[in-house]
Amino acid sequence: MVFPYKDIVSKAIVVVITSLWLLSLSTEAAAPEYLYHICGSNTTIYYPNSTFKSNLNLLLSNLSSNNTPNNLFYNTTGGSGPPGAAYGLFLCRGDVTINVCHDCVLNASQEIIQRCPKEKVAYIWYDQCMLRYDNRSFFGTMDESPKVYMWNMQNITEPDRFAQLLGDTMDKLANRASSDRSLNDQYVNRFATEDVNFTRLQRLYSLVQCTPDLSATDCNRCLRVAIGDLPNCCNGKKGGRVLQPSCNIRYETYPFYEIKATAPSPSPTPPPAPPLPISSTNPRGKGKLSSEIIIAIVVPVGLSLVLLAIGFCLLSRKRRRKYNVVEEENVGDEITILQSLQFDLSTIEVATNNFSSDNKIGEGGFGLVYKGILADGQEIAVKRLSKTSSQGAAEFNNEVVLVAKLQHRNLVRLLGFCREGGETMLIYEYVPNHSLDWFLFG
Repeated sequence: MVFPYKDIVSKAIVVVITSLWLLSLSTEAAAPEYLYHICGSNTTIYYPNSTFKSNLNLLLSNLSSNNTPNNLFYNTTGGSGPPGAAYGLFLCRGDVTINVCHDCVLNASQEIIQRCPKEKVAYIWYDQCMLRYDNRSFFGTMDESPKVYMWNMQNITEPDRFAQLLGDTMDKLANRASSDRSLNDQYVNRFATEDVNFTRLQRLYSLVQCTPDLSATDCNRCLRVAIGDLPNCCNGKKGGRVLQPSCNIRYETYPFYEIKATAPSPSPTPPPAPPLPISSTNPRGKGKLSSEIIIAIVVPVGLSLVLLAIGFCLLSRKRRRKYNVVEEENVGDEITILQSLQFDLSTIEVATNNFSSDNKIGEGGFGLVYKGILADGQEIAVKRLSKTSSQGAAEFNNEVVLVAKLQHRNLVRLLGFCREGGETMLIYEYVPNHSLDWFLFG
């Protein structure tokens, strides 16, 4: 006798599988997540009707239309060669599908022109891919700059132990990614991930990747440079990443890449159960009871799986929104600003007569203010911040860049900063005391 609950179970399983499949399709179809872009300097610009513009259009068309199976990396040239040729490549994250990679590259090739409308050199990073082009050939060349730092604003517990675990994990990944592992006839796959336990309830997820056209030595060197930058940008943070043209690294305390679990070996198929005896007094009653039990078990379990999958996706997106990023470039922008604004401690000590009490001109909750005179005769005001401040180097550097950009005729100009020997100071131009109406109307 065939019980009706078998059909119900089959339909419930089909509903669960279909729901999970549709959910995975909707997740995969999400738009690429833009991170950052950098345009070249004003010395490398092109004109709308130039040969380079035509070659660049050809290059971007070739990059975005490349559909080679299993190819998450591609480099090519627009034009027959210099002068006027355009060189470019894309690199997709090693765990994404070909469709996600293609969508990301297509989006990047369109947006990079809008963000860098006249520069011959441009870089754009997404969470799923990066794309760059240049008026010079850079294939097979390791480029450390420009670079972008990003970090999670949430602090990690036990930062020293976390830093040790992160360093050991990144070291292992750098060695693994730079080893020669065949990707196809031309390139090797320079991509590696690792997840390890940090605490009983928290894990560390890490990723490193190089462009496959690099040699093993150059890939290892590029990753080592990026790893060495982590303490400066992301010390004590729950997540961070360093983006460079030739390689990138990232770590988080939640999974941000596709984790390929090792499937357990299949257990032997149990022998079929003997047919259940049918009661002569109530043959349908037992069938009905079994059907109700199966429905009561299968339907809630199926719904729970669907809700669990939806909740996981929403949680991942929420975590991603919490990832407040602060970017620093190594060329032409914030890093250059920081380097140009940095004063030596010895210079400030000489200017303020070793922070003499005679030079003190103000005091507040943040610390003391001293008047100083630089070697060229310029008068400065040194705001010496309290040593009890809990502000980290990353937050301080970010504020310096922000204040430096906020130049206005009614604002006292920031000349630079000093963070050395346990001291944290801001150096402003010295302005004699005046009333507010003097600054506004005088």
